[in-house]
Amino acid sequence: MLIGKRLNDRYKLLKMIGGGGMANVYLAHDDILGRDVAVKILRLDYSNNEEFIKRFHREAQSVTTLSHPNIVNMYDVGEEDGIYYLVMEYVPGQTLKQYIIEQGMLPIGEALDIMEQLTSAMAHAHHFEIVHRDIKPHNILIRADGVIKVTDFGIATATSATTITHTNSVLGSVHYLSPEQARGGIANKQSDIYSLGIVMFELLTGRQPFSGESAVAIALKHLQSEIPSPKRWNESIPQSVENIILKATAKDPFHRYQSANAMKRDIETALYPERINEQPFYIPEDMEATKAIPVIQQEQLFENVTDETIVLQGSKVDEQARKEDEGLNKKKKRSNKWLKVLIITFLLLAIGITLALTVIPGFFIPKDVKVPDVAGMKYTTAVNTLVEKGFEVTEPNIVYTDDVETGDVIKTDPVAGRVVKENSKITIYQSGGKKKSKMIDFTGKDLESIRTELEEKYKQVTVYYIEDDRPKGAIVEQFPTSDQMVVEAEQELKIWVSKGPYQIRPGDFSRWTENSVTGYLNERKLTPDIKREYSDTVDKGLVISQSPKPGTPLKEGDKVTIIISEGPKPKVTKTVKVDNISIPYESSIIGEKKPQTIEIYKEDMQQKMDRPIETRTISESATISLEFVIQEGTKGHYKIVRDGVTIIDKEVPYPTQ
Repeated sequence: MLIGKRLNDRYKLLKMIGGGGMANVYLAHDDILGRDVAVKILRLDYSNNEEFIKRFHREAQSVTTLSHPNIVNMYDVGEEDGIYYLVMEYVPGQTLKQYIIEQGMLPIGEALDIMEQLTSAMAHAHHFEIVHRDIKPHNILIRADGVIKVTDFGIATATSATTITHTNSVLGSVHYLSPEQARGGIANKQSDIYSLGIVMFELLTGRQPFSGESAVAIALKHLQSEIPSPKRWNESIPQSVENIILKATAKDPFHRYQSANAMKRDIETALYPERINEQPFYIPEDMEATKAIPVIQQEQLFENVTDETIVLQGSKVDEQARKEDEGLNKKKKRSNKWLKVLIITFLLLAIGITLALTVIPGFFIPKDVKVPDVAGMKYTTAVNTLVEKGFEVTEPNIVYTDDVETGDVIKTDPVAGRVVKENSKITIYQSGGKKKSKMIDFTGKDLESIRTELEEKYKQVTVYYIEDDRPKGAIVEQFPTSDQMVVEAEQELKIWVSKGPYQIRPGDFSRWTENSVTGYLNERKLTPDIKREYSDTVDKGLVISQSPKPGTPLKEGDKVTIIISEGPKPKVTKTVKVDNISIPYESSIIGEKKPQTIEIYKEDMQQKMDRPIETRTISESATISLEFVIQEGTKGHYKIVRDGVTIIDKEVPYPTQ
């Protein structure tokens, strides 16, 4: 159980927040930087694959070069006790797959906003020659404010070197697999673009384009079947938007967008009035393609036989003369045959004229057909009904009305019940729902001044507050955007409001190294002001304190004062000399001068009292002098022992002057 484990004495694993076939993801806390992070840990059954581990590290290192607001930042990579892990930015929210399951098909504008962020992220990755290889909603995170983050670069790329088995995780990826990957080829930037097209299809329809009983069955459909029109499930998709999907998911990479930036530009302009009804995207036929050769019929072998004179050679001339004589007799017989031929020809001509006037016109003159009543049907159902009856259906006319449900047929032209010729063109009038008006642009306006107006006009107003350089309270972004048509009374409005300039709230730097704290501040464009003080409690080189205090909101350029420990303050030492220390001689027998042993002990910064500094014998009283090296705040000490008995024990104070 890894919950509670601390990796690298830094990342404490708090709880599991996700997992898949390759790795499990944990919410962790970075004890050094004081922030939450996501830690992805490679499953143990992959930890012994040497080649996989090498690719895992190499890809992780390359992804750390990416810096983009729509790509999850990678902070660290490491290994401890056989556990291989990546440390990444923690993104509170949910996967795009979970969001699609909850919301179903998304509004056109919201789907395009998500795709614009996705293509921007992939354009950045492709610029650094990094191919994701596994783009799918499961690997895309979405925050509550609508910002998306692409993740799973490293492991997805490393997987390409291993044998792919038909596990649930692979089955999830195969729905977004490009044809070249499905046939075992090398994935490239166009492979990512294909997967982006599949994700866009799912955003707009709430489903994937292909399904099947196995991963192989789905992969074959990517290889062999054209992507179905997303309009089959969402009739409100403009042609310009469908064209983006069709071009991104072309079978041949040559016909796809040649860069993610090109796809992004098309997404940005998809709802421009001049583009909405553009011609459908199609792949031009290859004029040099190999053509099938038709089978030559037997009679065609003789089409080029001519009546040229043939010159015969040698003895064959006599034979030719004999045949000419026989031919004269045959001509007489032929004259009788001509009469029979003329009679038969006349009869056939009479029969042909009769057929031409009676039977044949039925094959060329269109039949009269009554227009069926398709009012109230869904558009696709109505089209199928009319086509089955032999009619040609033109592009629909969209009519806004409160009486007919969006997408249903209002009427046809010619009207239902009218008798017209087969193959006639029928125009369908389709309901666009309630009358729509162009969305108002609220960006730049103060929220509080228009809040009441918004709440009265729209079904629901959701406000998100973000840090921004624009004035506090100003509306920064909105959804739907100002170029969309909406039914105001039924529309949910999302707006993002500035809560002032971006603010940085530094954590507690206590006991950080000087390099760590200056690096942190410089990265966030704060100005470090380094000061130094002595400290008996904080090791030299580590942070003692900071000002402003941790958590204080700051903006770029603000100064942060950091106090760095210089270690304990050095103490001043002085040399003190003690003169005229008298050592008395005391005889136990009067008049007898027996030698006495004197031991002298001293303690200062250079000497301990664990052994005497001098031992001598005396037969009379003596006087000595001692020098002491004493540190400020301490004392010296000396002791005189005579014949094993301490006779003097004194301290020497640090001089005050």
